[in-house]
Amino acid sequence: MGKIARFYKAEDGKTPVKEFLDSLPGKVAQKVSWVLMLAEELDVLPATYFKKLVGSDDIWECRTQFGSNEYRILCFHAGGSVLVLTNGFVKKTQKTPAKEIERAEACKRDYLRRHKRHE
Repeated sequence: MGKIARFYKAEDGKTPVKEFLDSLPGKVAQKVSWVLMLAEELDVLPATYFKKLVGSDDIWECRTQFGSNEYRILCFHAGGSVLVLTNGFVKKTQKTPAKEIERAEACKRDYLRRHKRHE
């Protein structure tokens, strides 16, 4: 059994990855969802689709290519087998934009702070 993928939900109720997926054309959203399904089904995540971002606070990049476009969803491991999906974007440059990594790290801090209280 692989991971349990969960959408990060901000305190205001917004769910950035769900909003990102809803903004994508149907076939692209299907492929991104398929890649996320791999995370749930496989014990070892293939590097083609999942890569740890160097220099980040343990943020991972879920990678999907569709046509000439590259789509990314950033995520982190939240203990056990939980994979929390923080934010998504269309990648237009070689490097993952720093603001997207910073956003994922902020989501991670918020998630861990709020969920620590509920354990």
